[in-house]
Amino acid sequence: MAGRPGYVTVPILSVLAAIGYVYYTAVFLAIPAWLGLATAAGVANVVAFTALAAACVATYAVAVSRDPGRVPPAFVPDVEDPESPIHEIKRKGGDLRYCQKCSHYKPPRAHHCRVCKRCVLRMDHHCIWINNCVGHENYKIFLVFVLYAVIASLYSMVLIIGGAVHSLPKNEQLGSDSSRTSIIICGVFLCPLALALTILLCWHVYLIFHNKTTIEYHEGVRAMWLAEKAGNLYHHPYDLGVYENLISVLGPNIFCWLCPISKNTGNGIRFRTSYGIPLSTPPT
Repeated sequence: MAGRPGYVTVPILSVLAAIGYVYYTAVFLAIPAWLGLATAAGVANVVAFTALAAACVATYAVAVSRDPGRVPPAFVPDVEDPESPIHEIKRKGGDLRYCQKCSHYKPPRAHHCRVCKRCVLRMDHHCIWINNCVGHENYKIFLVFVLYAVIASLYSMVLIIGGAVHSLPKNEQLGSDSSRTSIIICGVFLCPLALALTILLCWHVYLIFHNKTTIEYHEGVRAMWLAEKAGNLYHHPYDLGVYENLISVLGPNIFCWLCPISKNTGNGIRFRTSYGIPLSTPPT
């Protein structure tokens, strides 16, 4: 059962336990069996994998603890604002989107989360593994965590395969069989984990390239079907082109794209669109 956002839950403890288990197997079993801890190659791999594991834990902690983005209580859409080229409306009635549960208007791309019990700016989805929504304020750090997790999974797979091959019993040393069994068990655990993380990363890379959230993707499928049914063409209004889409999510400085401490772009209330109406003042 999921806890309230900000609380440590069983899925969060499971993720931390998985990181610790893979780290222990790779550093204390696989690397010694393959390269040895007294060699330069062994020490270098221990340092590199430790740094990668620390990056995973750090980015995961931020994704768990950072607020995904709250709608300002005084937010009211200004339909006459020339800097806001579009206003999202309800499917039925055509009124401006209003959250009855939170009693305020919804900014563009914001949605109400039934788990968090509030509206979230640029909401992508609610993730049980971080017990938090993935939204405007923590989407980038969530993506960076998944990227580091994929790299760590593939790296540990290489170490574990090497450790399993080189731990084949060449003599009757006590404990050699148990170490090799532990390495193999961790490898079996890592295979579906690495595959799932890779698929998740590829999915969000696709979304970033098109400047969509998971919710907007599913809404876009329906909108495209309705547009084709009416003989029209559908275009996602926030798709600015691949490079501009990357900047809108990861920031203008390419050297900070994978930096977990760099700030996200914009304020989560106003977004650039592909309608060719530039903002006179960029969001802060």
